[in-house]
Amino acid sequence: MASVIKKCGCTASKCAHPWTVRYREPGGRQGAKREKSFRLKKDAEAFATKVEYDKNAGLYLDPERGKVLVRTWASDWLSRHVVKEATRRNYQGFIDNHLVPSMGRKTLLGVTAADVKKLQADMLASGLAATTVNDRLNCLRSMMSAAVKEKRIPESPCDAVKPLKAPPVAVDPDKIPTLEEVNAIAEGMSAQYKLTVWLMAGAGLRVSEALGFSAECQREGFLRIRRQVSSKANQEGCRTRLVPLKHRTAEEYRDVPIPPFLDEEITAYVEEWGTVTVEGVEVLFSPKERGKGYMPTASTFGYHWKKALRAAGLESKGYTPHSLRHFYASTALAGGVPLLEVSRWLGHRSIKVTADTYGHLMTDAPERCRLIMQQALRPQQPGLRAVA
Repeated sequence: MASVIKKCGCTASKCAHPWTVRYREPGGRQGAKREKSFRLKKDAEAFATKVEYDKNAGLYLDPERGKVLVRTWASDWLSRHVVKEATRRNYQGFIDNHLVPSMGRKTLLGVTAADVKKLQADMLASGLAATTVNDRLNCLRSMMSAAVKEKRIPESPCDAVKPLKAPPVAVDPDKIPTLEEVNAIAEGMSAQYKLTVWLMAGAGLRVSEALGFSAECQREGFLRIRRQVSSKANQEGCRTRLVPLKHRTAEEYRDVPIPPFLDEEITAYVEEWGTVTVEGVEVLFSPKERGKGYMPTASTFGYHWKKALRAAGLESKGYTPHSLRHFYASTALAGGVPLLEVSRWLGHRSIKVTADTYGHLMTDAPERCRLIMQQALRPQQPGLRAVA
């Protein structure tokens, strides 16, 4: 049982020395001995009662286990957390650039909800999008949940912090290039990377997927996309490599139907430029002058993209390679392709992402619905135009 004592040995009736609680951790006589001091006797007695209650209820937490520094715990947690390499780099960047500067010197027990809210506000003020801030805080939530499970802290300080409300993700129609602008960008693009414009605008590929395009992707009437490029920092600097698709495992792939012209463009490119073997895969866009085994980096392609925009006179538009993906999605939806199919071909995590991003572009959907239902329920009523 916990005991409340005075260690000073004073005989005075009003001794100013603290009251000490002596107790053992769970484990009977094998439990480690602990002491904690209080100025007031009532506080010491309350603590002694709580210690015994927690021990009996299996709720006892060793305060020493919560004295681990946040920066130490973050490093240990990440080393034991099984995630994809790209995710690991994102987590490490959050730890190095935000978490450690903000609360790295605090102990796990010392972190409060106010600390988490300040970290959230600081990341938002640094320019990170609300969705990115929420993703980074989810990393911290996982760290703290692990600390709770290991009985280092009684509860997570993240539980009292609500995620930020993300702004609408709907694409701005002004950020979608026209057909004439897409053609102009393609004409201005360096010959070696011109095909990437058609892969993004004609098949909806992400720029990382276009740069990781391989000869085996081309099938009869469709593309089978399995890989994308991703940068990885190592002792040799930043080098890109092939990794699984976003939201996919190494075994998963995505099939995308393609128009005949794109089939012809791919065939013509391979005949002119050939392929380069990278990681056992015959890729198309490995810079030939750098030899085998290298993939184009984001900065390499960014240079060619900006050069193409200048040549097309579109610098002021602020288009990015992702704008071509928007062109693909908006064109397909405007042509009546079902949202579910577009979502699948884009490789979105869910159809909700597609609907939130592009649903507002389907301006003729209400009228088409009215006409279809009218024809179905009142087919004889005159004055209706047919729905194609």
